[in-house]
Amino acid sequence: MSGSGGKTRIFVPLCGALVFIFLCTPILITIPMSFSASSTLEFPPQGLSLRWYRHFISSPIWVEAMLTSLQLALASSIIAVALGSLAAYGLVRGRLPGTLFLDAHFMAPMIIPHIITAIALYFALAKIGMLGSFAGLVIGHALVAIPFVITVVSGAVRAFDVRIEQSARSLGAKWPRIICSIVIPNIYPALFVAWVFSFVISFDEVILTYFVSGTYVTIPKKMFTELQQQIDPTITAVASLLIAGSMLLLLVTARFTARLSADNRA
Repeated sequence: MSGSGGKTRIFVPLCGALVFIFLCTPILITIPMSFSASSTLEFPPQGLSLRWYRHFISSPIWVEAMLTSLQLALASSIIAVALGSLAAYGLVRGRLPGTLFLDAHFMAPMIIPHIITAIALYFALAKIGMLGSFAGLVIGHALVAIPFVITVVSGAVRAFDVRIEQSARSLGAKWPRIICSIVIPNIYPALFVAWVFSFVISFDEVILTYFVSGTYVTIPKKMFTELQQQIDPTITAVASLLIAGSMLLLLVTARFTARLSADNRA
């Protein structure tokens, strides 16, 4: 038994390490290629240069796409957190019949392939005259991010002692006051994590954007178009910047969560 346990303790971390290496392989290839001095994609690079980062910064098209992506992700993530948090609170605290059905309905965009959601949004936005508008893009991105917000915030609301809310209600506090003064200050770490997820999901979304964006160009859409037309090494520089940004957000989120856990234990 002890020999079997020893093999398990070695085998499981080894499998985890192999999976981690497999997942990181594209990153380990993309980042060195972004510093290549060659005019074509090559790995390993024969020479090192920052030419593709300079080309990205100096290109008005790439810079405009980056600004559009940032504005879109910021707007849609704020809407997703606001609506998703209210939905999560209602699902957890509410006593409406058919809660399981509503929960499944809210989770549908997470399960349904984005291509189906994109086609449905295409016809829906065209019907109301918002196809190709920035507002339509924000609605679409918020739609696909809301299920992740509900998942994160629901867990935080369940963990929060409902008796505190009941005590406030018994003292005459109205529902908006309870939400703003009691619930939000106690679950704001979950709200921050939900916002980070929503921001990243919106920033990386390409399928839905390709269908409903019209003349608006985001970074993922620009990268997808460039890959169709020509192999531009600038894509590797953009991908490396996106990887660095995502890692920074994850590190900030992990540090934030770890500090709050330490404060709670104290």
